[in-house]
Amino acid sequence: MLSRLTRPQAVAVCALPVVALLATAALAPLPFSLAQPGMTANVLGENKGTPVITISGAPTRDTSGQLRMTTIEATNPDTRVSLGDVLDAWFDTDRAVMPRDSVYPSGQSTKEIERHNTAQMKESQDAATLAALNYLDLKDDDVKVTLKLADVGGPSAGLLFSLGIVDKLDGDGSGGDLTGGRTIAGTGTIDADGTVGAVGGVPLKTQAAKRDGATVFLVPKDECADAQAELPKGLRLVPVTTLKGAVSALVALETGKGSVPSC
Repeated sequence: MLSRLTRPQAVAVCALPVVALLATAALAPLPFSLAQPGMTANVLGENKGTPVITISGAPTRDTSGQLRMTTIEATNPDTRVSLGDVLDAWFDTDRAVMPRDSVYPSGQSTKEIERHNTAQMKESQDAATLAALNYLDLKDDDVKVTLKLADVGGPSAGLLFSLGIVDKLDGDGSGGDLTGGRTIAGTGTIDADGTVGAVGGVPLKTQAAKRDGATVFLVPKDECADAQAELPKGLRLVPVTTLKGAVSALVALETGKGSVPSC
């Protein structure tokens, strides 16, 4: 003879697999990385006691103000991220949940990823140098630029490297500084022809910029919406698409002449 379960008993029996599934999901590693605002560095100054930009073969100028490149800090590629971690970070404005593959190349070890990021940084520095020298109509076989930034990988400092080189060699073109004495921060890749590209993680980078004293943030134009999502108060966004446009925007901001683009 078959016995019938009461309704509460049936609900309890059916709930057991669901509870077990939720418990497993809460503990199982998920394909995400957790990120937060990282360090910033003034490319016009020193990083860990070493000048970020060193130039020989052409006269350089003293600069005022700061041009700060920005970063994010993400969990290591082998860190186990659980559902609980994701839920905690989801409601925290100082952290972000990002697909691991958008932060780290898939299928690579930590050492391989470090080598990849180092190679990207080197390529970015070479492109930034060429972009700046091309903008100033200088030859790279006459002017030697060395860029050093410890413990940072990837290509997202390209724009700020180029602006730093331009500022040290030519300033605003009329004897003034590109910064106008301000603390300017930003992000963006750059190609040798001066094209600025998107990078990701912009909302966290704006927080890092504001934390370290910036009042203006240069952002790739395509990432304006992302930058506006959680923009810190007192931080002005200036969208850019090229090195030339970024220089023009900073000169307009400094002199009060001409238009400064906005998101």
